[in-house]
Amino acid sequence: MRKPLHQKARPYCKINLGLHVVGRRPDGYHDIETIFVPVRTLKDTLIIHESPTPQMIQDGIALDNAPEDNLCMKAWRLLHDEFGVPPVAIHLKKEIPFGAGLGGGSSDAAFTLQLLNARYLKLPHPMLHERAARLGADCAFFLYDRAAYATGIGDQLQKCPGLNLDAYRIVIGIPQGEHVSTKEAYAGLNPALFGAPRPNLLEAIRQPIEKWRHLIVNDFEASIFPTHPAIAKLKEEMYQHGALYASMTGSGAAVFGIFRK
Repeated sequence: MRKPLHQKARPYCKINLGLHVVGRRPDGYHDIETIFVPVRTLKDTLIIHESPTPQMIQDGIALDNAPEDNLCMKAWRLLHDEFGVPPVAIHLKKEIPFGAGLGGGSSDAAFTLQLLNARYLKLPHPMLHERAARLGADCAFFLYDRAAYATGIGDQLQKCPGLNLDAYRIVIGIPQGEHVSTKEAYAGLNPALFGAPRPNLLEAIRQPIEKWRHLIVNDFEASIFPTHPAIAKLKEEMYQHGALYASMTGSGAAVFGIFRK
């Protein structure tokens, strides 16, 4: 007899090393180029157990969406509708801030897919990857479980040779009260950036970290910093406190600094 379902996971966040917006697609999405790096010092808590009806319980950091609209519930619904995965109760304790460019919601959804797949389906990784990409552009990265060079809308992932941050610590900060929606971030982009030449990210990360400041750029900073000066200030404070490299991650509002341990 199968034991009752009770699975727990700790979805982690990510940062972006560089973020180039390459162009706008006919479907309204944007093609990007970036390097996703997992950061396991900031995590949510996800618990799934059997339930006669689907339930979504949220605590920790208050979210701005209804429980039924949470990406975890959308992940369950996707597998339920396609493969008949039975109802479950999902308990999510949020510690990764949302609207910060840290990918917390995508990570939660990816880990939900993983737990449900391990229990009920045993789908091969390519099939799970494709379904993760339906939920969000960076969801598939959290199935990858290592740094990745990402293209397309962020769902096309490749190995990232030459990147090793084991000798460093990553510090993440968010200015008090700052929140940047993805819609706001993309609306402020200068279309002249699309297709503009940039340093090659895979070559840039092979350079000493001290040189990254002049090589690795997040395109969103140019539009976000003037309207959110507190984010720009936090980036400069990271450098003042000894960061070897600092940047806004994703479309903000979080900023990270890479320091020697």
